[in-house]
Formats: sequence, structure tokens, C-alpha cells
Amino acid sequence: MEILKVENLCKQYGKGETLVRALDNISFSVDKGEFVAIVGASGSGKSTLLHILGGVDRPTSGKVFVDGEDVYHLNETNLAIFRRRQVGLIYQFYNLIPILNVTENMTLPILLDNKKVDQNYLNELVETLGLQSRITHLPNELSGGQQQRVSIGRALMNHPALLLADEPTGNLDSKASREIVELLKLSNKKYKQTIIMITHDYNLALNADRIITIDDGKLISDEKVQ
Repeated sequence: MEILKVENLCKQYGKGETLVRALDNISFSVDKGEFVAIVGASGSGKSTLLHILGGVDRPTSGKVFVDGEDVYHLNETNLAIFRRRQVGLIYQFYNLIPILNVTENMTLPILLDNKKVDQNYLNELVETLGLQSRITHLPNELSGGQQQRVSIGRALMNHPALLLADEPTGNLDSKASREIVELLKLSNKKYKQTIIMITHDYNLALNADRIITIDDGKLISDEKVQ
């Protein structure tokens, strides 16, 4: 079942001689429950693509459908709701709130949406992420790997249609990187979570079901991982 469809997506900056095509007519689709890696060198357009998929940045032209809904036909209010409810974002530098503890950071998306926290699901996530002994700790009391685990938990709390990970291991050592990728794979299998991961590391991308390669704003290959 298709959960994401991208049609002829373009993103341009500047005009005339200074025109830059960050994305150049990109089209692809993702099925529910797929784990897709998008790879490319720095400046290839992969992070721009991820931000457009997540409703953070508008395309110059083209369409993005999530669960059948045309994302960029939404007004700003509904686009904000889409980002909060349908997208879980994991960043390279965690983006945790420094004055909130682990539990508060993880449940923030639920509380911002004026919803009641599912305590059983929260407890399950905390256990899955190995954070049981850290729930009252602030971000500055955690290692980088632990902070990224909290970031993953926060992204999963709303059962999003898409979990978007932007270089999720880029700020971690090799051991913590392997652990984070294993947790992403676990959430993909355990919760049937659709994941799109941006990375410049091809070996990391081999953990996904599919690898989409972008170069100079163009999609140059889309291959299943054997």
C-alpha cells in the first residue's frame, strides 16, 4: 500500500545566472512499512528533499502525497498539523529541549497536540530504546547515543505516517551509530514504521530495503537492497 508519492518535484533558489536547482524533477513512491535510504554527496539535494517530504520547506513545483493527501494544497495551519501528526523527524544534532527530561521530550508532540499520553506505549518505547534508567535525566546528562534514542522515541510517539531521519548517526561514534540503525530497523519491523533515512554513508544505507541515489538534484538510481 502506497503511503508516499512524489511527482515531478523541483526546488529552485535564485534566478537567472544565480539559479540553483536543488531538486530537478524527482518522482518516486514509498509503500507503507518500507525502510528507504536516500544517499548522495553533500550538496546533492537529499536534505532539501527530506525537508519537503516533511512539510518543512515548500517545493517550487511538483506534488507530495502522504496517505493520499496533497501536502502542499494545505494551508499553513493544516500544514503545521500535518507536520505534528503525520511526520516524525530525527535530526543529526537531536534537537531536544534542554530544560525537559527524557519523558518530557518524548511526549512533547502529544502534549502540543492537546492529546493524552498513552502511558503503556510510552513505557514500551522507553524499554525498547533502553532508556528506563534515564527517564528523569536532562539532555546534558545523556550521551550522544542516548540523546538520539530520545529523539527516536519522540519521533515515534505520534505513530507518524513517515519517520524522516536526516543523517541520524552523523554526530555519533561507530558503536552508537550501529545501535541507532538497529533501533530504526527494530521500529520498522516492530511497529511497521515507514522510514526514510538520509545518509552519505552507503554502508549505512545497506540496512534499508531500498536505496535511492541523488546527485546534483536528480534521482539517478532506485534499487532494492538484496
